[in-house]
Amino acid sequence: MKLKMAEEEDYMSDSFINVQEDIRPGLPMLRQIREAHRKEEKQQEANLKNKRKSLKEEEQERRDIGLKNALGCENKGFALLQKMGYKSGQALGKSGDGIVEPIPLNVKTGKSGIGHEALLKRKAEEKLESYRRKIHMKKEVEERAAEQFRMRLKNKQDEMKLEGDLRRSQRACQQLDTQKNIQVPRETWYWLRLEEETEEEEEEEKEQDEDEYKSEDLSVLEKLQILTSYLREEHLYCIWCGTAYEDKEDLSSNCPGPTSADHD
Repeated sequence: MKLKMAEEEDYMSDSFINVQEDIRPGLPMLRQIREAHRKEEKQQEANLKNKRKSLKEEEQERRDIGLKNALGCENKGFALLQKMGYKSGQALGKSGDGIVEPIPLNVKTGKSGIGHEALLKRKAEEKLESYRRKIHMKKEVEERAAEQFRMRLKNKQDEMKLEGDLRRSQRACQQLDTQKNIQVPRETWYWLRLEEETEEEEEEEKEQDEDEYKSEDLSVLEKLQILTSYLREEHLYCIWCGTAYEDKEDLSSNCPGPTSADHD
């Protein structure tokens, strides 16, 4: 047993510590070795990328330096201009109204085709214009809705005012007719309905002929016009003035008119 253990190699010996991993293709590699290779490849890619970026920067710097320097006599085009009488800093043209600086150089660095930037700019402008149109249309819709609401509110207020004037006219008509011992109004709607009227009386009124209820076809404004005319003719009374005049001449002289607008 001791002899067999002696024949076995020591795990702390150089034969185990300094073992060179065989990374030949086709052989399985340890995870640490694969990770080291992957990091090395990424570092090489990053170095190559930085190198390319530096080349572009160098080209840009060389281009900028070249564009900043004025043309010299070694330039054939400039030499021909000098032979024709051109001087540095002078404007081109016979009359000297041409350009002074050379046409600027615009270097295209992207991969898009010619005219692509103009297309993108036009699309952006169209998108902006469409957005402005939508905002304008939305504002117009909101303004129309607000105007319609104001009109409905005004119509409602005008209708309530007409109904109030009609009730005042009916109340005044009933009072003035009673003072003249008129027991029955000329039209049923000239007076306000009595509050103590019973349900049976209401049923009887509903069963009367339609001719007696022609007022149902009249609007509030038409009733008001008819009733105020009756009050002015029969009682010389104006509901908006709140005054019973002595005669027609007094009424025409001191009352502004037969409508509410005349008294505003």
